[in-house]
Amino acid sequence: MLLVINATTNDSMTNDKSCLLKNFKCNMSVNKEIKKITTNTLLKMKATGEKISMITAYDYSFSRLFDNAGIDIILVGDSASNVMAGHETTLPITLDQMIYHASSVVRGIDRCLVVVDLPFGSYQGNSKEALSSTIRIMKETGAHAIKLEGGEEVLESVKRIINSGIPVMGHLGLTPQSIYKFGTYTVRAKEEAEAEKLKKDALLLEEAGCFAVVLEKIPASLAQQVSVSLNIPTIGIGAGKYCDGQVLVMHDMLGINTEFKPRFLRQYLNLHEQVTTAVQHYISDVKSNNFPNESEQY
Repeated sequence: MLLVINATTNDSMTNDKSCLLKNFKCNMSVNKEIKKITTNTLLKMKATGEKISMITAYDYSFSRLFDNAGIDIILVGDSASNVMAGHETTLPITLDQMIYHASSVVRGIDRCLVVVDLPFGSYQGNSKEALSSTIRIMKETGAHAIKLEGGEEVLESVKRIINSGIPVMGHLGLTPQSIYKFGTYTVRAKEEAEAEKLKKDALLLEEAGCFAVVLEKIPASLAQQVSVSLNIPTIGIGAGKYCDGQVLVMHDMLGINTEFKPRFLRQYLNLHEQVTTAVQHYISDVKSNNFPNESEQY
């Protein structure tokens, strides 16, 4: 978003800046008094109509940046398999690797809620395995909640985890851990039968005690119906503007990854270009003996 201030006098500039600051504070109305974002905070945000912001992060440095910027939720996503490790899918990442990334993220935050994906193979076997994996994440990372994919088929695991006192975020629509079953990353639930199942699954997840549900790559009209039907927040990615919040993968949103350009993505920076240019300048300065100069040495 580009903000243009037409300042013809010092007074008008001051007034314009005051208006901008006031509008920014209104837009950031997850009051600064809130020292910690909790699952209860998110429910209040839904009730008041305030949108929820979520972004992925996988390390200390970026989680610290995002938390200081005022993000509501950081998702330590199994997308680390793609963007951090270079795998084609999310399937290869292990529970140990997710714990490493999540513990790094938690050390960088003071205020936001940290949610960690249960990776493929760590919960599909049975509900005991799901709880065991979740307990490891919570104990070894200090995270605040977990996320898992699926509806009715994972309901027993969801209930078992929640009954143990651990918050759970659901995930419906395009579920990347099932990519080989789907065979494509196309929009899900366009057909009536799949849409009806998704609506039913969303209600089941809410009844089981989930505090929020991610809706990935489904029609906006369906996401709106689901969002209205639930008392818990929906977080959309490629699911339109009617969800209660939005999530993007940081590498996509910041323009680090240039190959992935779906319709739903809004790119806020072009870090690929900026970082490439900066490193090229550094290389040039080193090769020409311009770095370090006299002021940069002891």
